[in-house]
Amino acid sequence: MEQVMNKILDFVDKVASRKSKYKQVILVREDLHLPKGKMSAQVAHASVGAVMKSEEDKKKDIIDAWKKEGMKKVVLRADDLKVLKEFRKRAEEAGLSAVLISDAGHTVIKRGTVTCLGIGPDEESKIDEITGELKVY
Repeated sequence: MEQVMNKILDFVDKVASRKSKYKQVILVREDLHLPKGKMSAQVAHASVGAVMKSEEDKKKDIIDAWKKEGMKKVVLRADDLKVLKEFRKRAEEAGLSAVLISDAGHTVIKRGTVTCLGIGPDEESKIDEITGELKVY
């Protein structure tokens, strides 16, 4: 039994130590002070929306490679709407797929409020060139 456990732990260590080549980032507006559940839902919308945008942008190979690596996602802090729009512009200028997420207004914030920006998936180095200065949420 101990040998089996050691093999499992070795495998987990190998997987955890791999450096991802691809990732996706989600920028969340801090000025909205979203409750955790609401923020989680908006981040999920941004992740799915960014993948759909990447499909539209004909980045199937990148999406497939990202999936094989475990679909790395990082949630980052953005001060406000102005910052989200600035990063969307920078991402698009760099050839990255990016999508702003607007809330439907069913719960805690007004309909149409932009909450998040999803970028990627794409090469981690390309995304880091744009968002590397931002802090993790």
